[in-house]
Amino acid sequence: MEKKIILSPSLMCGDLANLEGSIQELESIGMDSLHIDVIDGSFSPSMPLGIETIKRIREITSMNFDVHIMAKDNDNEFFIGEMLKIGVESITFHYETSLHIDRYIQLIKNSGTKVGIALNPATPLNVLQYILPEIDRICLMLINPGFATNKSEKQVSYALKKITDLCQLVNEKELAVDIQVDGRVSLETIPGLLDAGATNLVLGSTSLFLKGNTLAENQKLLYQAMKQSVRKNQ
Repeated sequence: MEKKIILSPSLMCGDLANLEGSIQELESIGMDSLHIDVIDGSFSPSMPLGIETIKRIREITSMNFDVHIMAKDNDNEFFIGEMLKIGVESITFHYETSLHIDRYIQLIKNSGTKVGIALNPATPLNVLQYILPEIDRICLMLINPGFATNKSEKQVSYALKKITDLCQLVNEKELAVDIQVDGRVSLETIPGLLDAGATNLVLGSTSLFLKGNTLAENQKLLYQAMKQSVRKNQ
C-alpha cells in the first residue's frame, strides 16, 4: 500500500509582511502542515523567521509545525529546546552540523515530538546506517540549503537516484520512515520525485507559491502535477 503524500508549504515563501494572512489562505485551501525553516545565519546565509515569530504563529493556527533547523552544532540544542517549548509537531536537524546526533534524537523523541534528519545534497546515505530505525523522517536537500532565492541554483543531477536509493533502503529495513524532499520541488519535477519514492514535498516558489496565481489556483496545478506520477498517489 502506497504511503499518503504529505504536502508541506514552506512558510518562508509566503508573505513575510503578512504571515497571518498567508497562514489563513493556506488553511482555506485545506493545508494542514507548515514547513518552518529555523536558520542561524551561519550554517546558511539567511534568517527569515525568528523564534518570537514562530511563537506568535503557534498562537494563531493549529496547523502541524514541521520545523527544519539549519544551524551550527553549538546552536542545535538551543533551537531544539526552543521549538519543544513552542510545541511543534516535528523537528528535523542536519547530520552535517550535529556532533551529538543520538542525544538530539532522544531529546526530541522523549518530548513526544517526531524527529527527522536532514542531509545536504552531497552527504551519502550510509551515514544513516545506525540511526535510521530511530527516526521518523529523512529530509533530502536537493539544492544547497539557504540558496533557494538564487534562481541559478538547480536541483543536483543525482537527486532522483538518491531518493530511489533511500526508498530502497527504507523498504529493505521495513521501516515507516517519511522521505521528504526540499529544494526546487517544482510542478515540473514533482512527478519524477514521487516516482522515485518521495513521500513528503516541501512546497515553495516553484509550486504552491508561484507568483501571478492565487494559492487555490496553484493548488490545482500542483494536484495535476502529482497525478502525472505513475504511482498516482493523489
